[in-house]
Amino acid sequence: MTVTTERAAPTERTAHPARARLGFAGLVLLLALATLFVLGLAVSFGSVRIPVGDVWAIVAHRVAPGAFDPWWSQARESIVVDSRLPRALTAAVVGAALALAGAVAQAVTRNPLADPYLLGVSSGAGFGVVVVTVLGLGVGALGAFTIPVAAFLGAMVPLFLSLAIGGRYPQPTAVILVGVASAQVFSALITFSILVVADEHQLSSVMHWLAGGFGDSRWSTVIFPAVALATVGAAMMLSASRIDLLQAGDDGAAALGLNVRRFRVVQLLGVSMLAGAAVSVAGGIGFIGLLVPHLAGYVVGARAIRLLPVAALLGAIAMVAADTAARSVARSIEIPVGVVTALVGAPIFVWMLYRQYRRVEP
Repeated sequence: MTVTTERAAPTERTAHPARARLGFAGLVLLLALATLFVLGLAVSFGSVRIPVGDVWAIVAHRVAPGAFDPWWSQARESIVVDSRLPRALTAAVVGAALALAGAVAQAVTRNPLADPYLLGVSSGAGFGVVVVTVLGLGVGALGAFTIPVAAFLGAMVPLFLSLAIGGRYPQPTAVILVGVASAQVFSALITFSILVVADEHQLSSVMHWLAGGFGDSRWSTVIFPAVALATVGAAMMLSASRIDLLQAGDDGAAALGLNVRRFRVVQLLGVSMLAGAAVSVAGGIGFIGLLVPHLAGYVVGARAIRLLPVAALLGAIAMVAADTAARSVARSIEIPVGVVTALVGAPIFVWMLYRQYRRVEP
């Protein structure tokens, strides 16, 4: 859900004094270590508990074979390397991608309630999955990559519609509104396909994917979103100084030499590519891209060069924690990650709406 009211002059967020004393480099190092710690815990938890020390010893043994003799069983090594580690890494990459995309989306639209799905990416991806599932193409020519590729291609359709129609206008609200309309159309197509065309087995597969989760993660799963995060994320970091210019408003940024319309379209393209890559392997998982950028802004302020990497690290931590909770809370079933993020994120979102509109009331 995205509220599209644009603010002419966004409130500047400044770093918390305690965090400022820590120093930006120290904060990034601390968050990187926290990410590794959460990853270790995530791999450790499960029906078979594996000590965190054993987890990292197994990883080190795989990276540098022969460095020391293993004291763990082959079964435990297989659990770590073949099952839990790729799942945890996929969750971390997806969380980082969504949080980074959300931070950029909020900056370039000057809308603090924007999220990575504001251009209908999630609904388009869902429709792509429905198409290949209903047509029986889930194990087609691309094998295990069929559904991720279909989801990504589906995510790009509403993106190009939004940019082709809304990108003609200088206001970012136009692009967002076209994206919202596209999302509604694709959501309706998903519902129609499920009710009219899909059988019981296909319905179960589609609903499982739409709920969001990492239960099907493998080493091949993490490659696509990781490449997208590395390439698009690097491009966004290189554009950080120009992202900051938008805080002065479109006229102010244009006066400083920025082609606002073109720059916004390019950045929204990057946002949608990150979100599309994330959705293609994890399904629709909300609130990470909406809430984490605000937490990052509270910690380091609004400057993009600091905000973007901190948001990515916090997103990775939040997503891994949510996935660990999803598969650990109930022993008999695995709760979809999207359910966990929604239950935690929805109350925070309502509180953010309350604060936002309380500020604009006369």
